[in-house]
Amino acid sequence: MDLLSIVLIVAGLCLFETITSIDNAIINAEVLSTMSERAKRWFLLWGLIIAVFAVRGLLPWLIVWLSSPALGPVGAFMATFSSDPAVIAAIEESAPMLLIFGGTFLIFLFFHWLFLEHKNFGLRGERFFVRQGVWFFAVVSLLLTGLVWFALGKSTMLAFGAVVGSTAFFIVHGFRQNAEQAEQKMLHGDMSDLSKIFYLEVIDATFSIDGVIGAFAFTMAVPLILLGNGLGAFVVRELTVRNVENIRKYLYLKNGAMYSIFFLGIIMILDSFGVHIPFWISPAITFGIVGFFYVKSVKAIAKTA
Repeated sequence: MDLLSIVLIVAGLCLFETITSIDNAIINAEVLSTMSERAKRWFLLWGLIIAVFAVRGLLPWLIVWLSSPALGPVGAFMATFSSDPAVIAAIEESAPMLLIFGGTFLIFLFFHWLFLEHKNFGLRGERFFVRQGVWFFAVVSLLLTGLVWFALGKSTMLAFGAVVGSTAFFIVHGFRQNAEQAEQKMLHGDMSDLSKIFYLEVIDATFSIDGVIGAFAFTMAVPLILLGNGLGAFVVRELTVRNVENIRKYLYLKNGAMYSIFFLGIIMILDSFGVHIPFWISPAITFGIVGFFYVKSVKAIAKTA
């Protein structure tokens, strides 16, 4: 992999991690405003280290290990640094299962946003889907059925990966709902700063899962994922401290994040079925979609000025 490819992948990962973590930055800023200066400094320093290494570092490694258990925990970690043909073959063999797992998760995430979540309507048709919210479960159930049917034609493990992706979505969604409820307790309840820091780390972990899983649409190299997502986590911390109110003004950035998630999910599923996707497609789509909704947000700000 040449230097230009690495730069493009890392830049795409950084943007994707940042854009999918905006909600996290807003929650962090709101909760930090209720904490002491000492607790704020601790969270912004050590919380960043935990976010980068304990979550965005360990989670990709864990995913690779679970998708290639024969490598073992140490082997899974070393695999991304190895040029051993046997190791490379093991990773490539497990890649389709990992990709369909991630693709299913991301597409479920997109449809949940499209049908059920509150949003600023950035495209025609979004309002229609919100009115049809009751159909979310039917749509994702039919989607999963179709994926499993076609995957069974290739391998049972590929079909299993799709099922695991859907299961992971609903588990993470449950944790995220609980985290949102915890946010209200932190803002309006009588909790210690230590408890708030703990909850913020849990919230950060739940929000980071989207970025980590989506990262495999860019590359299977864990070091690059760690670098790109780590840079994104740093940007999110900077937004938390300095620019959250400005970020709120950009009404359609969340739309850009979710449409990026949708297309990355499609790329991962196609890749899992053996369709060759050039490495630059994922970064290009991410930059293009986010750029479109950024410009749309800027125009909306100009209209209200």
